Amino acid sequence: MITLQDLHPVKGSTHKAKRLGQGIGSGTGKTSGKGHKGDKSRTGGGVRPGFEGGQMPLTRRTPKRGFNNARFAKFFQPVNLKTLEKKFEAGSEVDAEAMFNARIIRKKNIPVKILADGELSKALKIKAGAFSAEAVKKIEASGGTHEVV
Repeated sequence: MITLQDLHPVKGSTHKAKRLGQGIGSGTGKTSGKGHKGDKSRTGGGVRPGFEGGQMPLTRRTPKRGFNNARFAKFFQPVNLKTLEKKFEAGSEVDAEAMFNARIIRKKNIPVKILADGELSKALKIKAGAFSAEAVKKIEASGGTHEVV
């Protein structure tokens, strides 16, 4: 049986940190492994991320035209029928508030989409931002109702 005092890192997985600036005899003293002068020897020295030594950077070389849907895309929190089956009693009204309180979704202000994974045997009154076509069939087959809000 392994106890807490028996636990230790795998051999070779840890090593001591390099101690810089500890005198000329240490091998990493005086200039602390940074060489003499120059941009990279200074505090805050070096080049910014994406800088390619004066060459035109990749982000500026690539063309940027055409349509991008990112500004107009609608994001939904997906919820499966099997989750609703587990968390709610028959006849209950299921909306974003109820799902948030049941800890099914993380945020109330992002719309929910009901997906058809799993079976639904209870008649639930479900209100959500969107429904998959298969989910609507399963909800109505179980005697429940759906409403897009």
